[in-house]
Amino acid sequence: KVLIDVPRSDLAEELAQSETKIQVLQDTLQQVLDRREEERQSRQLLQLYLEALKTEDTILSKVAEPEAAPRKEMDVVDTGASSTDTSATTALSNQVLAALKEKPAPELCLDSQDLELVLKEDTAALASALGWDQQKAGALQEACDQELSKRLKQVQTLHSLRSTSKGKKTLP
Repeated sequence: KVLIDVPRSDLAEELAQSETKIQVLQDTLQQVLDRREEERQSRQLLQLYLEALKTEDTILSKVAEPEAAPRKEMDVVDTGASSTDTSATTALSNQVLAALKEKPAPELCLDSQDLELVLKEDTAALASALGWDQQKAGALQEACDQELSKRLKQVQTLHSLRSTSKGKKTLP
């Protein structure tokens, strides 16, 4: 960088070379610096992409893992419940209900499938199960809806990044 910034005539005199050769030298040095900067930016972009893939895999695995568990819980509820009222309030697991009651921002603590279950729940049944009024339960469902929408947008963005990157050829 210093050699590039030195005036050409001064550098030519110091190195006992013609100004033309010094110009070629400075141009070459500038190209090396430019290439290094491009490589640095490429590494940063690749690192962001890899982090995005890890996040996508984490989100997808959280969505995929609980698929079997709620079905089992639903089976237990369906076979063990004698009234439709209790099945409506027990569609959410005790763990989800506890998180909804105890956490200041429960929508951030729940996985995507649990968020979907909270959204599908009747507001009155949810309020009853939590011991809240319907307005507070409705606000909770709205917060869960917003969080789920945000997560789905992130997944769509990651899929877009992945499909874009598959179209690019890898550098040698």
